[in-house]
Amino acid sequence: MQDPRIEAALQELRTLILTRYPTAAFLTFPGDDPAGMYLRATVEVEDTDEVVDVIIDRLLAMQVDEGLPVYVIPVRAA
Repeated sequence: MQDPRIEAALQELRTLILTRYPTAAFLTFPGDDPAGMYLRATVEVEDTDEVVDVIIDRLLAMQVDEGLPVYVIPVRAA
């Protein structure tokens, strides 16, 4: 069973991305380098750094302040 705090964090990150990129698609999967839950966000954008800019402050707060092992991998849509 998934930790509800991690599920809530992933949903919050999805919402932040969807607010700016409403056509984004997501895939969530466990990873081990580092261990945690990964959110792959496929977004129609030239530079994936733009996606990171939308979430970085909140993502770092989740990782550092809340100790949640959540990670985001932005990918350009094909």
